[in-house]
Amino acid sequence: MNIRNWSIRSKIIALVSVPLVALLALWVFATVLTIDPAMRLLASQDVLDQVGRPGEELVADLQQERRLSLVYLAGNASTPTARRDSEALTEQRKRTDAAMAEFRQRSADHADIGDELDRRLATAYTSLDAIARQRDFIDSRDVDKPGALRFYSAVIGDMFKVFDLLSQYDDPVLSRRASAMAQLGHAREVLGQVDALVAGASTAGQFGISEHGQLVQIIGTYRYLYDTAVADLDAQTRQRYNLLIQSPVFERMNSMENALITSGADGKAVPIGLTEWTRTYDQVALQLRGFEQFTSERAAEDAVPLAVRTLGLLAVAGLLGLAAMVLSLVISVKVGRSLIKRLSELRAEATDLAGHRLPEVVGRLRRGDEVDVAAETRSLAFGTDEIGQLGNAFTEVQRTAVQAAVDEAALRRGLNDVFLNIARRSQTLLHRQLALLDRMERRVTDPDELADLFRVDHMATRMRRHAEDLVILAGAVPGRGWRNPVPMIDVVRGAVSEVEDYARVDIGVADDIAVVGRAVGDVIHLLAELIENGTSFSPPHTRVKVGGEPVPNGYAIEVEDRGLGMTPEELADANRRLAEPPEFDPANSARLGLFVVAQLAARHQVQVSLRVSPYGGVTAVVLIPSELVTVVEPSLPRFAVAQPATQPAVQPATPANGHAVEARPVTPREIEPARSARPAGETIGTVVVDGMELPGRRSTKRRKATPVASATSDTENVKTEDGEDAPTLAMPQPGREATDAEPGDDPEETTTMDGLPKRVRQASLAPQLRAGRQPAQPAPAEAAPRTPDQVRSLMSALQAGTNRGRRAAEAMMTTAPESAAGKPAPEQRSEAVRATATPPPGAVLTPAPGTEIPAVGTPTTVQSAAAAEKSAATAEQGAAGHDMHQEADRDA
Repeated sequence: MNIRNWSIRSKIIALVSVPLVALLALWVFATVLTIDPAMRLLASQDVLDQVGRPGEELVADLQQERRLSLVYLAGNASTPTARRDSEALTEQRKRTDAAMAEFRQRSADHADIGDELDRRLATAYTSLDAIARQRDFIDSRDVDKPGALRFYSAVIGDMFKVFDLLSQYDDPVLSRRASAMAQLGHAREVLGQVDALVAGASTAGQFGISEHGQLVQIIGTYRYLYDTAVADLDAQTRQRYNLLIQSPVFERMNSMENALITSGADGKAVPIGLTEWTRTYDQVALQLRGFEQFTSERAAEDAVPLAVRTLGLLAVAGLLGLAAMVLSLVISVKVGRSLIKRLSELRAEATDLAGHRLPEVVGRLRRGDEVDVAAETRSLAFGTDEIGQLGNAFTEVQRTAVQAAVDEAALRRGLNDVFLNIARRSQTLLHRQLALLDRMERRVTDPDELADLFRVDHMATRMRRHAEDLVILAGAVPGRGWRNPVPMIDVVRGAVSEVEDYARVDIGVADDIAVVGRAVGDVIHLLAELIENGTSFSPPHTRVKVGGEPVPNGYAIEVEDRGLGMTPEELADANRRLAEPPEFDPANSARLGLFVVAQLAARHQVQVSLRVSPYGGVTAVVLIPSELVTVVEPSLPRFAVAQPATQPAVQPATPANGHAVEARPVTPREIEPARSARPAGETIGTVVVDGMELPGRRSTKRRKATPVASATSDTENVKTEDGEDAPTLAMPQPGREATDAEPGDDPEETTTMDGLPKRVRQASLAPQLRAGRQPAQPAPAEAAPRTPDQVRSLMSALQAGTNRGRRAAEAMMTTAPESAAGKPAPEQRSEAVRATATPPPGAVLTPAPGTEIPAVGTPTTVQSAAAAEKSAATAEQGAAGHDMHQEADRDA
């Protein structure tokens, strides 16, 4: 038992309680030893009334039934007296049954004087239950007189065992007198056996075999019992017994007994008359029974004063012992409470300092308040003893703790300032770097170099998000923001573009909802962190699903991965941290991403929760409140940032793949309005061109493939990942003039109804590319007018892409085919995800539906067409992606 961990109160209580408990146990032991005999003495009168007297009545009836049973067995059924004997026996049995019922009822509620009485009563009950069967034997004469005599004598003997227990007292004088009374009862029972034998022999006319010898023995036994019992009686009781045995009836009984001893013999007639014997025996038995009752009542009366005297002595001793215990308890409690009170006050001061005052001081310091160390620490006065010295030591401890908190807060502020300064410097350099990369991307015409620049651009945007992480860790707010709402699809794509493994992310978000400008940067950052976690902690071959839809309380976005998941304990801890953002702890560096997400979510009341994904991974649910979302206006720009593919799409035509080799000219598709009615979750498959994916928007409907014309090119149709035909680059044919118009176009209508210029197919091609081109396939009769939003984004992207594609095609016509641009080198995954609107390296802008891709290049090789298309697409991506960057920088 380790008592070192006990409280002071427990130790003092143990110190005081041990002697008190020992004293109490001794007092209780002495009390029990004294009170039990006293209570038995007090209960003796009740037990005598409940058990003794009903038992004596039952014994007397059993003795009479025994006598009549022997008379019945000795008589002859054919004699005139047999009927009379049977009726007498039947009447006696009824009286015996009534006495048995009375005895059972009254003895069942007897006073409790011990378990031994209950055991002896149970034995007596068993013997009484056997009387009914013995009566059947007697009625059928299946038992002889000696057998009946033994049975009834055994039953009466069990009753006398109960009487013997009632005569036991703890007082020696009363015990000796009670034993004498018990012997008197046994003597009377033996006298009853003599009466039964004499009555049976008289009825039979002679003694049976060995009956005379048994009679002589029984007479000697009962005389001995009377003599020994009287010797233990007190003088007054003994004198009364002597007067009793000197009465004429006792002298007549002795004379008849002597006649039976001297004149009787086996096989001879009984020398005395049955009637005279019966009359004399009944008188003697009645007087002896009265003497026994007198002796018992006197003993019970003498027991009550003895018990009262014993209880009086016990009460005096108990009160003295109790007073000693109370005095010891009062002194012990007073001393113990004094010690406990002082120690409790000291503990309360320590608890108040640790649980309230010191945290309050720390909170004020974190809020930037000034704290006076002397005012926050108060002296503790607990005297000059050991407890007082402990209080003085604790005063110094709390002063040191408050001073340490002040110093730590100053150190934390200094570190935050350092982090913020470094982050701001890094942000400035990264913004300058991104602007420089933007200018370089606009000047570069080589697709491979442009892809490398995009990779550097992507890494720079991720570094910018790292710098924003430092700003958030320092407790400041990143400066990136927007003035106008940004469509949700662009926000999610911007977040995906900041993830290292962006190619593994699938997007299914509604395009008719926008995020208000003040929250765009933080939402992009938050989603990028969650998507980065999904890609970092899931196998490389799995996909990460990002979906969203409007809900009554705002807009819900789900980020689902198929990784190993989290344990229930880890999941609960992460949700708790997200719901209640903790203070930043540098020791918990592995949870920086979770801390950043929690801070960003708390800033805008965004609810983020994690749950188990059905695929075994984790699903992050982001609920953006209603005040942060709005409906997309037609004037809002749309940027579709795509991702590089992981497999080539152009394959040589072989019997194995079953496709004919052909080139298809592009025909215009209908232009969708700015506020599309397409529901959330629809996608258009990713276009795959020369090892690059051109992801489009989600769509659950499959558009009809545009009819194409056969060509003699060695390339296959370019397919999307969901199996649809992508816009195919048509190879220029000799003989086609640049001024040819598409069927159905109005050559004189050069502007839209909003005053924006309309695009004329191949109007910007060089003259040498226009010569010799074949007539194009007829376009549909009518094309829906483009929106101003589409015209603005396409004019800047397609025009630059067309020029660069033309120059690249001319160069590749005379040089060896260039290899496709390589994929970005894998970088080490980080736990925190970075958010930006810059498109990843190699990504392209998916043209809006109904937009033509200019036909460039010549039909010399498949590589020439692919390179030209990649150059044009790269230019489009650069123009669209940097538009969003420039808007963010302007709004910041």
